[in-house]
Amino acid sequence: MPETINGREKIKAYLSANDISIASLATMYGMSKQDLSDYLAGRKKNPQANRVILKIISDFKLS
Repeated sequence: MPETINGREKIKAYLSANDISIASLATMYGMSKQDLSDYLAGRKKNPQANRVILKIISDFKLS
């Protein structure tokens, strides 16, 4: 499974710079705050986590 640390860091930096909470982002993607928080922290590393990280990067054009 590919490592997503760079993507996770880009997302966290974007959220911080734009004053967006993890809870708000989780709501936008129809998931729990805890799941998204685990994905962004790297505590959950599975195909679903990778898909969510890649989707957020794509949606917000963070590449």
